[in-house]
This record gives sequence, structure tokens and C-alpha cells, in this order.
Amino acid sequence: MLQAIGLTSAPRRDCPPVVDDLTFEAPPGSVTALLGAPGSGKTTALRLMLELQTGRGVTYFRGRPLHRIGHPAREVGVLLGDVPGHPARTARGQLRMLCAAAGVPASRADELLEVVGLAGLGDQRIGTLSAGMDRRLGLASVLLGDPHTLVLDEPTKGLSPREKSWLHGLLRAHAAEGGTVLHTTGDPKEAARAADRVVTIHRGRLVADQAVSDFSRTRLRPRVAVRTPQAARLAAVVSREARAARRSVEVVAEDGSRLSVYGSSCAEVGDAAYRHGVPLHQLADETGDAGPVAVPAPGVGGAQVRGAGGPPVRGAVAVLDRGPAGVPVRGSGGGPIPGSGGGGPAGTPTAVHGLDPSGGPNGVPVRTVLPGPASTVAISQLPPPISVRPARGPLRPLRYELRRLFGVRTATLILASVLVVSAVLSVVLARSGRTPLPDLLVAWPDLLPLPPAAFAAGLLGALSFGDEFRYPALAAGRGTIPRRIGLLVAKLTVSAGVALLLAVLSVLVDAEALHLVYGGDLVTVPAHAPQLAASWAGLSVGCAWAGLLGAGVFRLTVAGVAAVLAVPVLVVPLVQELLAGPAVRSIAGLPGRLRELGWLQWPYAVDRWAMAVVRVVAHPVGLALSLSLSILICAYVFTSLRGRARW
Repeated sequence: MLQAIGLTSAPRRDCPPVVDDLTFEAPPGSVTALLGAPGSGKTTALRLMLELQTGRGVTYFRGRPLHRIGHPAREVGVLLGDVPGHPARTARGQLRMLCAAAGVPASRADELLEVVGLAGLGDQRIGTLSAGMDRRLGLASVLLGDPHTLVLDEPTKGLSPREKSWLHGLLRAHAAEGGTVLHTTGDPKEAARAADRVVTIHRGRLVADQAVSDFSRTRLRPRVAVRTPQAARLAAVVSREARAARRSVEVVAEDGSRLSVYGSSCAEVGDAAYRHGVPLHQLADETGDAGPVAVPAPGVGGAQVRGAGGPPVRGAVAVLDRGPAGVPVRGSGGGPIPGSGGGGPAGTPTAVHGLDPSGGPNGVPVRTVLPGPASTVAISQLPPPISVRPARGPLRPLRYELRRLFGVRTATLILASVLVVSAVLSVVLARSGRTPLPDLLVAWPDLLPLPPAAFAAGLLGALSFGDEFRYPALAAGRGTIPRRIGLLVAKLTVSAGVALLLAVLSVLVDAEALHLVYGGDLVTVPAHAPQLAASWAGLSVGCAWAGLLGAGVFRLTVAGVAAVLAVPVLVVPLVQELLAGPAVRSIAGLPGRLRELGWLQWPYAVDRWAMAVVRVVAHPVGLALSLSLSILICAYVFTSLRGRARW
């Protein structure tokens, strides 16, 4: 059961709210269509229900609002547009990545590919899928957590009739298993064909909440579509003959040479045109849309309540009218108005909503009209405000990050390209004989701010967050990704591992290239090898983290790359300037003083390693990198606290 109560969007300056006091429900075991013209507030209503937009109201999914559901993906499946996936990722890779985010086994991806008819296209890239195949992939991602409720925005938009028929069959199958389905549409004929219940809204307000049989009878009217160059003459002929035969026939002139004839048949219109010599270019039976209509409901003192957009219709809700003495009688947009037949005394409004005036479901207050004269009409309590909460992070962040990184070929291509460039550059540098061996092994000439492997580690780190913001698979509809500590730790761990792997591979490949070209005498184990290895590992990991945090703070891959390059170009010269001049004091004996200060007593062999780490950090490049990372971490924490980051 899905219950939406009092949904009202935040009004903009000098403009009414897009959605105003909208209340309806979608029962389980049925398909409910939210029908409205473009701009009527359908998408805004869905965003309010899903807490993606600020406003007022509350939506219950089987008795609980969305923010109180522990695992939303297992309760509510949402599709608000196209699949927000990397175009180079395969359909199977996309679903497996989302399986890690939803906390379900990876085998679920293959099962759903079979369900949506994409079993043979699992290895096809998302960017090459047609609109119909892309929509099937979107439905597969919605069904990953086996949710009870499906919320879809215009799911058939841009699809062929065959794809529409298949999609509606899938939705009906989900409803037949006891699930709840709510989808928006702007086509009343599609709503009549595919839904069990139709909720019609107009300008953000509820107009009708009907069973599909009542909707078809009141909203859709059979008509004869006629196209003729003598439209005015044929209209006059048909109207004159209908009056002579005392039949109720309505002729409506459409654009150009089109006529819509209600209350007649193709045979009668064709015979009339033949008798009077009127040529016909088109003659067909159609189903016409009578426009949004609302039902009659007894107002105060027996006054009738009439909705905008057409005559009163049975089976929907009243929108607005005035009772005797001009007192407004208004429901809050729920179902049919019960118990208001006689109303109160003349000039006295009564409570006109089916909900309890003291509160809605689970004690949520609703808008109520209290008995009394017009001057005492008041609002007891408005619906609770809707606040946009931070998006939830993946349930298995480490697995998610690994599948995100290696699900596309970008990381593999960067790794292979950098190893080739590093090997070629080390061979070229060794030719002159002036480059020290440590710089040869990492291919770091004086002209470059960073060695290729370190820069590639920073680029991969920047892509880690940059691709998340560009293709927000974790937060579709929000335009951003969750700032969760667990996701950040997973990204830092994976980027550090990739950076260390790249650092080791680049040294091995460079050494092998030098040995192959110049022989074995050139490559030897350098002095202070452990300290050099620690420095190289720290530089690679630091560049990866600088790129990752820079892209996470500024939400751009370019910003992450700029943060990496800013370390050697801007921060290192500044640190060298600060450290210029001879040192008059030494840090010798620092590990011993730390041992005296701390409670833990570590072995004396650790002192040598501690001093090695201190010397690495005290180096201008190490100090600049440490300073940059500290600033980026503080900036990330500050922006995360503003978004109330959680695990």
C-alpha cells in the first residue's frame, strides 16, 4: 500500500506551488496511473514522495515513510529517467555494480537480465543500447532488491507500441504477485489500457481518483474522426440532420480540416457526406479525451461540488466549491468525500475529508476544515515538512568500488599506457648518463612535475569521484552522490591499492627495459633502498588521494587532476621557500621522546623505521603532499558535515 497525504511543493517567488495538497493512495496488487498533462506536477509529486524535493506532506510505503526504511532498495524501486550509468560499462557490469550497492548477490544480475529479455545483450555497452533496451535495463536495476513498490516516471516515453505492451505486461505481473505499481503518464488512453486505477491531477491538484472502468466511462468518449476540405459545410450538414432526427450529436471543429463527431458513427457521417457531395479524406472511429473532470459531491446544505475542466463526474473527488452564503467547502485532495451530504447549517462549512481530523495515518496531522462560521475556518495543523536527506551509500562499498573501477576499460588503458610511457622515458633518460638511478627507475625527469606513474595514480583517483558525479548511479534523481564515510574509506583503500600496484609495476617494467636495452650493469639495488621505496610508495598513494579528494570536494575530475598537479607546481616551491636556510636544530632522538610521552612501549627496532617515515614526510615534496592532503581532508569533512554525512 502506498499512501500520499497532503503533498505540497515549496512555492517559488510569485508562483503557486507546482503540487498543492495532493492526497491519494495506490493499493497493492494493482497498477495505478498518475495521469496529467505536461506541467501538471506528476514528476514533482513523485519527487516529493521519494523525498527528493523540499515541501510538505508525507508518503507511506506499507506504513512507513521512506527515510524510516532500513533498506529502501528492497522496499521501493524507483525509475525517474534513463539509466545513469557509464556509457562504456556493459549491461551486466552495471547491474553487478548496483548489486553491490543494494547488498544482493551478483547472480541476481543474470537473473534479471533474463527477466527483462536482455540475456543475450549482457556484454553490450550501455551507450549502444536502444531506447527500449535502455528502459529494460532500467527496470532490471529497479527490480534488483526485489522491491514491493515500483515508482516509475513516464516509463513508456519514447517506446514503440511493442515495447510499451511488454513493459505494461511486466508491471501487471509484478502487481499480480501482490506488489504496488505507480507510474505517471500523459496519455489517458494508455492509462485506460494499462492501469487498474487512474489518479488524475491538473495544475498540481487532485481532480479524480477512479477505477479504470469509471475513468473510461467518464473521461474517454467514442468519436468519429473526419478530415475533409469542406469541414464547415459537413459540420452544418451533420448538425442539421441530427436535429431533424432528434438525435444528440456534437460536432467539434479541430485544427485545420479536421472534425470530431460525438454521438454518431462512421456509416452515418459517411452517408451524410455522400448525399451532399462532400469529399472525405479520412473517416475513422476513435476514442476522444474529454479532458480532466471531477466528480459531483454534495456540498454544504446540499450544494453540488464541481471540478474544473469539465462537467461533474461520478467516482472521483471534489475539488472546490462554495456552499450557501459563499462559504468555501474544500477537501484536502483525498478520496470521495464521505458524510458531507447534508452539510452543516447554512453558511457553516463542515470537515470534508475522509481522514480523521485529529490526524492521518500513524498520527500524521492533516489539513482539516473545522465546524463553525466562515470566520472561524482554520487549519489545525499542516502536513509535516519534507526535507531532502543525504543519499544512502552502497551496502558493500568495497565491492562496489572494485566493480566500478574495473567495470570499464578506462583504468586498464591508463595502467597499460603509463607503463609503456614510463619504460620509454626511462630508456631515453638513461642514454645521457646524467640521471640518478632512483629517478631512472621511476622515469622522473627534471622537466616533469611528477613521474608518469604518480600522475596516473592521481588521475585514477580523480576519476573515482569524478565519474560518480558525472554518472550518479548511486543517487539517481539527486544529481549527486552520497557523502558517506564508508564509501570514502572504500575509495581511499582501492585507490591506494591501485597506486601501489602501479608504483611496483612501473619500477619493475623500467628496470626490465633498462636491462634489455643497456645490459645488466646499469640496474643495481640503490643505497637506502627501503627509504626510497617508502618515498615512492608515499608519493604514489598521496597523489591518488589528492586526486580523489579534490574531485570529491569540487565534484569534477578536472579539479582532482588540478589538485594533483598543484602539489609539485605550487605547494612544493612554497614549502622550499619556507624551509630555505640552514637548520639550527635537529629532530634526532624523536622516537625516544615519543616513547616517553606515550603509554605504549614499542620495540627499539621500530625507531629506525619511524625516523625513516619522519624523514620522508620532512622532505619538501613529502611535506607539501602532507599539507595538501590535510587541507583536502578538512574541506571534504566540512562539505560532508554540511550534508550530514553518515556511514
